[in-house]
Amino acid sequence: MKNPMLEAVSLVLEKLLLISNFKLFSSGAPGEDKARNAFYEINSFLRGDVLEVPWTHLTHCGIYRVAHMMPDILLALTDDKELTQKVVSNKRLILGVIGRVASIRVDTVEDFAYGADILVNHLDRSLKKKALLNEEVARRAEKLLGMTPYSLLWNNCEHFVTYCRFGTAISPQADKFCENVKIIIRDQRSVLASAVLGLASIVCLGLASYTALPAIFIPFCLWMAG
Repeated sequence: MKNPMLEAVSLVLEKLLLISNFKLFSSGAPGEDKARNAFYEINSFLRGDVLEVPWTHLTHCGIYRVAHMMPDILLALTDDKELTQKVVSNKRLILGVIGRVASIRVDTVEDFAYGADILVNHLDRSLKKKALLNEEVARRAEKLLGMTPYSLLWNNCEHFVTYCRFGTAISPQADKFCENVKIIIRDQRSVLASAVLGLASIVCLGLASYTALPAIFIPFCLWMAG
């Protein structure tokens, strides 16, 4: 007979592995294994082109030259333009995502790409949508420059780029993440795993409202949603 606890742990690890491949969240620095002196055919880029940079677990997007949405916690802490215009570090970026604060800013191609390869107008082919004229794309991007709320799922760099390029704000990466979350919720083993982990928390931490309520309501919600 299978051990329910081992089966639950195995299932949790399986779900975490699935989430880690959603290409939406990153635990590593963007392009950290790339040289910062990578060469780009900048002369081949046209104003209004969509530039995409594959990072560790996501793809970052911008409009040449180069307007992009960048999470940055420093925007919530200071109005000093000299500080906020510096290249956004990984810590600033991660805290900006958590704080849901970002700006649409213009950076050099080198600072935008951070040493990674650049794809040009790849979204045109992957989404199979008719793009607006490049000049209109660039004007839309320039009108949106400045601070903006940020959300990984509802308002990220891909929403910004697709609005400018196609007139509709969508994010295939966020849509893929939500679809995979639905797969996890619909998997009835998730109910078993959450119930076993809830019981384990009660055993380890004792019977209290902060252990009992999650142990009851999380499996119940997963069961109803599935």
